[in-house]
Amino acid sequence: MDKTLRTAATGLTAQQRFVEIISNNLANVNTTGFKKTRPEFQDLLYENIRAAGNTQQTGTEPLNEIQIGSGTELVATTKQFSQGDVSQTNNPLDMAIKGDGFFMVRKPDNSIGYSRDGSFKLDKNGQIVNSQGYLLEPGLSVPDNAAQVNISRNGVISVVTDGTRDEQVLGQIELARFVNPAGLRAVGDNLFSETSASGRAIIEQPGVNNTGEIMQSHLENSNVDLVQEMVNMIIAQRAYELNSKSVKTADDILATATNLKR
Repeated sequence: MDKTLRTAATGLTAQQRFVEIISNNLANVNTTGFKKTRPEFQDLLYENIRAAGNTQQTGTEPLNEIQIGSGTELVATTKQFSQGDVSQTNNPLDMAIKGDGFFMVRKPDNSIGYSRDGSFKLDKNGQIVNSQGYLLEPGLSVPDNAAQVNISRNGVISVVTDGTRDEQVLGQIELARFVNPAGLRAVGDNLFSETSASGRAIIEQPGVNNTGEIMQSHLENSNVDLVQEMVNMIIAQRAYELNSKSVKTADDILATATNLKR
């Protein structure tokens, strides 16, 4: 019965983690550029009661082994980088990526963060920054007399200044893509960091070599599917209840065995 209790405990822990992941997905349903997380579970070691191929006393060989599992565990959480819905805004510095790629921002420690959140604005120096004040990489500054800011689909940013109709090109927005974006580490603030699993960042111009294009005055919404998350929550809840019943059943059997002498 100790094995039953331990196995059921692994199931309870796994389903609790599942609900925590679902809760985080639901909490970020309105977070710009958020990518939902999918848990991955695997079974634990098996106890071999009888190995296949051992000749029995009757002279026959059993075809199948007798194995008893030890439960389950959470082995990975994978970010799903499917495209989220795109909504239009009135901010000319809002940008959405249609396709693969990440915006690059320079953090205070001089490291680069990667994000699908394209809600940018200007700081007091006219530099383009995100909501945390991190500079868009490569750094771009908009002049004080800019009357209109234009961002093309391939990332060229230009302005029209007061008193003139001519466009002045400020620079080129670049995007980063990864061979394995699921290997990126989420660090909060709508940012990801590079890991050995994701591979090195490949810097490209938008629209080049399978890199996504930029849509000005748009933002990408979260890709969380509310209906699917609610279904997953019901599945996790029922699985948790069944594992708790296994614990109760094992406890009842132990109580019966304990009371046999009475």
